[in-house]
Amino acid sequence: MNGQVDIIKQWIIKGDHDLGTAKVTYMHIPEYLDTVTFHCQQAVEKYLKAFLIYQSATFRFTHDLVYLIDLITQKDSDFESYYDIVSEMQGYAVEVRYPNEIVFLSKEKVEYSILVAKNIREFVLMKMNLKVDYNDIIDS
Repeated sequence: MNGQVDIIKQWIIKGDHDLGTAKVTYMHIPEYLDTVTFHCQQAVEKYLKAFLIYQSATFRFTHDLVYLIDLITQKDSDFESYYDIVSEMQGYAVEVRYPNEIVFLSKEKVEYSILVAKNIREFVLMKMNLKVDYNDIIDS
C-alpha cells in the first residue's frame, strides 16, 4: 500500500500544480479565462485519477471526466453528485485550447471552476483519508 500511496500523492501534487497555475494565472492575468479553466479541468482529472488508483481501478488515460466519474461511481456512489459539474468542465480539456472553438466563459464560470477543483480535491482526500500538503496559493 505504501507504494500506492506514493503514486496517489504524486497524482494529487500534479493536480495541485494545475490548480495553483489556474489560481496564479487568474490573479495576475484574469483575462486568460481559457487557460484558467483548462488548468482547473486538468486538476480535476488528476484528482479523479488519484482516486481511481486508490480504488485499484483500471482506467484508460483520457481527459474524459465523465468516463472517470463513471468508473469511480461503480464502487462509490458518493461521487454521483459530480456528474453535471464534470460534464461541463470536460469541454475545458480540449475545446478551450484551440481557436475557433465556441466555449463561452465568464468570470463566474472561471471562479466556479476553481472552486470545483478545490472541492473535488478536498472530497477525494477526505474519501481516501489522506493528507497532502500543498502551496497556500490553492487556499487563497
